[in-house]
Amino acid sequence: MLEAGLKNAAVREHTARRSGLVLGAILTATGLCALTTPPAAAQSAFAALSGNWTGSGKVRFTGGSSEAVTCKAYYTPKDAGASLGVAILCASPSSKIELRATLAYDAGKVTGKWEERTYNVAGEVEGQSNPNKISVSINGGGMTGSLAVSVNGGSQSVTIKTDGISMRGVDINLSKG
Repeated sequence: MLEAGLKNAAVREHTARRSGLVLGAILTATGLCALTTPPAAAQSAFAALSGNWTGSGKVRFTGGSSEAVTCKAYYTPKDAGASLGVAILCASPSSKIELRATLAYDAGKVTGKWEERTYNVAGEVEGQSNPNKISVSINGGGMTGSLAVSVNGGSQSVTIKTDGISMRGVDINLSKG
């Protein structure tokens, strides 16, 4: 009887040790996955923007005139969500806008480079992002301005303001897909 009790105790101890090892391995693996997942995807709007978007809006010019535009936007996350490729293409009856940017996210801050091919200007981007919005200032090529992108599920709004070129700004609303 004593021998059977000791044997059962040994089996329980072995099972508990083995369960502890399995649980430890699971916790370690989970912890390693958490350590290798960059926080950028969860803390910036980059992940929410991923994909193709279409929509329309208005472009404003020096002198106060404006025109309706149709637009397409393409957002390509890179580096496991820590950077984002941006292409926003818009057309109106008399104008074209072709904005491209490469953005990087780190601890709430966004930096990068941009170019607008129709107006032949390029420069630097600097600003911030949270899960629903990117707000940056743009500077270079004799032009200054700002770009704000707000995301709400399957829709987004983009506001571009410029100074130094004939295009004064663009306001567009886009839908995913």
